[in-house]
Amino acid sequence: MSCLTLPSDRRWAVLTFLARSRVDLLLLLVAASWGSTYLAAKELVSDGSVVALLAARMTLAAAILAVLVALRRSRITPAEWRVGGTLGALLAAVFALETFGIAHTSATNAGLIISLTIVFTPLLESAVTRRRLPRWFLLACATAVGGVALLAGNGALRPPALGDLLILAAAIVRAVHVTTMHRLTGRQSMDSLRLTTVQLGTCAAVFAAASLFYGVPVPVYMAGLGLGGGMLFLYLVLVCTVFAFLVQTLAVRRTSPSRVSLLLGTEPVWAAVVGVTLANDVVTLPGYVGIILILAGTAWGRTLEQRASERVVIPDPDGIPQPEAPGTAKVM
Repeated sequence: MSCLTLPSDRRWAVLTFLARSRVDLLLLLVAASWGSTYLAAKELVSDGSVVALLAARMTLAAAILAVLVALRRSRITPAEWRVGGTLGALLAAVFALETFGIAHTSATNAGLIISLTIVFTPLLESAVTRRRLPRWFLLACATAVGGVALLAGNGALRPPALGDLLILAAAIVRAVHVTTMHRLTGRQSMDSLRLTTVQLGTCAAVFAAASLFYGVPVPVYMAGLGLGGGMLFLYLVLVCTVFAFLVQTLAVRRTSPSRVSLLLGTEPVWAAVVGVTLANDVVTLPGYVGIILILAGTAWGRTLEQRASERVVIPDPDGIPQPEAPGTAKVM
């Protein structure tokens, strides 16, 4: 029996289910691509090429989004320039810390430690807004942080590696970025595409300027990528950045913020799977216990925070409210 032969109410239910399943699949693809970002970036960078990679990546991504803005024949407002510039500077710090960290740690560690943003963001928002978090949230946070300690030391009592500390710093700055975004955009009508374009454009300007003074020049870096490196680079730009942004924009209009947050929250799971299976990262038994604690702590913290929070709605210039899932404000 086809959909066309069903009664109208059942046909509508089937079509709704298929539409939601399609959005769910797209969100899982975004989470999986984010989880693989750490391995892809690790294959492309060394200490001397971090800035060149970021300059090239941000420039191409910003250019593609700028074309989409132009096709919509919409102008970036002065408020979007101001807010996007501020957020872009914070985002540049996140990318720099994250990518330098990836050069000094494993893809598995990077993908899991950065997920602490999920628990750092509510803590920071609580301090700013003076809104009390559930008492169990601190235990969830401690569980995740304890997991990081086990993973970083692989069971040994030793200081974390430089790369792990840089990724941890990136998670903290990312929490600042998310919190600042909520504060600056919560009462203003801003278009998400234009705002993201300004943010990535700011990142491109910062890294292009920095590449003049540090590391390999961008043209030299790009010329040395080769076919395989070029494909990985395009994957980072087209799939992990542009595609991910467009899917998030679609998803917040088609499904609930909790569902978006839940599906995108599987990113650290994908990072662990990619790191262990494809990167062949060596993880001992205490390290696996740490992975479990990180995943459990962040998932528990996300659930507790969502139950305690009201839905956040960001006004959209098109007149369509955009519910934003806590912890999903991210551009990889």
